[in-house]
Amino acid sequence: MAEKPHMNLIFIGHIDHGKSTTVGRLLYETKAVSEQDLKKLKDEVVKYNRPTFEFAFVMDQLKEERERGITIDIMHRDFQTPKYYFTIIDAPGHRDFVKNMITGASQADAAVLVVSCVDGIQSQTREHAYLAKVLGISQVIVGINKMDAAEFDKAKFEDTKAKVSELLKTVGYDVSKIMFVPYSALEGSNVSAKPEKMPWYNGPTLLGSLDLLTLPQKPLDKPLRLPVQDVYSIAGFGTVPVGRVETGVMKPGDQIIVMPSGAKTEVRSIEMHHQQLQKAEPGDNVGFNVKGVDKKDIKRGDVIGPVSNPPTVASEFTAQIVVINHPTAIAPGYTPVFHIHTMQIASTLVEIVEKKDPKTGQTVQKNPEFIKNGDVAIVRIKPSKPICIEKFGEFPQLGRFAIRDMGQTVAAGVVLDVKKA
Repeated sequence: MAEKPHMNLIFIGHIDHGKSTTVGRLLYETKAVSEQDLKKLKDEVVKYNRPTFEFAFVMDQLKEERERGITIDIMHRDFQTPKYYFTIIDAPGHRDFVKNMITGASQADAAVLVVSCVDGIQSQTREHAYLAKVLGISQVIVGINKMDAAEFDKAKFEDTKAKVSELLKTVGYDVSKIMFVPYSALEGSNVSAKPEKMPWYNGPTLLGSLDLLTLPQKPLDKPLRLPVQDVYSIAGFGTVPVGRVETGVMKPGDQIIVMPSGAKTEVRSIEMHHQQLQKAEPGDNVGFNVKGVDKKDIKRGDVIGPVSNPPTVASEFTAQIVVINHPTAIAPGYTPVFHIHTMQIASTLVEIVEKKDPKTGQTVQKNPEFIKNGDVAIVRIKPSKPICIEKFGEFPQLGRFAIRDMGQTVAAGVVLDVKKA
């Protein structure tokens, strides 16, 4: 049997809108979770006195069962549809959800935005929609959940759909390309089987909508870029960095360079899911063994590329950002933490070059004194030390970031230009 094409999927949306239950239900209905697993979870649920939560527990129990050995995952779980093999990135609903979402979103090929038709758009619905767009997720399915609680009412679905459409339009999505799917994760209605209680709906099921996604083109023709997630020292084996190939191809024998340290080395072997690979391509999460490089030369947040085309190291960069959630206003001198691919680094806003109209992209004001929620601006950023970052136009995977402060995402953006270190 030919291997199905692979896609990374992320579930986003407000905390109580049923992301975990949706994911658990999808895993169960695609047989990625067995009846026994579910029975165990049902017993757990009784023990914790949280009825109807067994599907949510499917994802939550994974915290304990991270695979032994080299973990190359943020929380992930796989399932298959008739057409694709999916990896769900990032179990929804942790405290660190947004931080993980940023790492996850930059790896996702598509997102399912879960919105409860009872509660409608909430603060996180908004935040996640903005982030998905700024972080470059072009394909979105809107899952309108909890139809059971709305008595499967068509008017309720249409109302929620209209409001979410408006939000997505404001963020910059082309709503004509977005699927809106009503379902009930709790009852399993319209998840994988056509709904009996919604005779008015004739679109795809939630599972069916996933098969209508299109596979992204792999950036094979670009130079290798692999941001390092972790580095292991394995006795008798040496140094094993772990990360996801974002662009290009890596093969055993390749001469590579680690930036910003500049350490050069050779790829000895590459492994994914405990199997040796002859080459790693974009989207592959791999561990690879390198010669003569130790942990001081290579760490999380570094980027690996070919010696002939090293990753860019910037002392400063210009970016377009959108302010999502700041309690007051952002002015030059502000130094929050930037999350860029696998790196987190304190960086200073040196200058606000201009403010733009988010709907038209026209310049509204040159050098404003401050920017606040909802503003889109061009800014100059100076990281606390030189970092690996690329222009979004050249390497989108390494040219997007989120800005975190006070335990929340205050802004997100893309890199327009870099000043090389």
